[in-house]
Amino acid sequence: MDFRIGQGFDVHALRAGLPMRLCGVSVESPVGFVAHSDGDVAIHALCDALLGALALGDIGHHFPDTDPQWKGVDSRRLLAAVVRMVRDAGWRVGNVDVTIALQAPKIGPYVPQMRAELASVLEVEPDRVSVKATTTEKLGFTGRGEGCAVWAMALVQR
Repeated sequence: MDFRIGQGFDVHALRAGLPMRLCGVSVESPVGFVAHSDGDVAIHALCDALLGALALGDIGHHFPDTDPQWKGVDSRRLLAAVVRMVRDAGWRVGNVDVTIALQAPKIGPYVPQMRAELASVLEVEPDRVSVKATTTEKLGFTGRGEGCAVWAMALVQR
């Protein structure tokens, strides 16, 4: 069996009055993500991890924010397209691990739904999807509530 590993990272600024979606799930919050798409920073990092595993470029190459067709798009559509690219290249998702750095709101209550949502789009069992959240102890732009950072790892196999 052949394996490859990819790593992704993304950041989005926060602003009052915008919706917050993480891992395809709406999160109750007074702030949301500034973005061209729906701003799902976790899915964006995961797309980059999957694309990176196969050296297929990055999310900006495939879904540029200069293209009006991606304005406000549900990022699950982007992830589904990336999963098709992975399958078309002869690979399948083995497992993924996502770490969300966000001072507030608390993400823990949403994690089971996030794992299930990602598993559905990735076409894997939920036990192959890890979603973790952390604060940055009020340090840096995430700690000040200015934004969110996400790291993602993906293993693909054939």
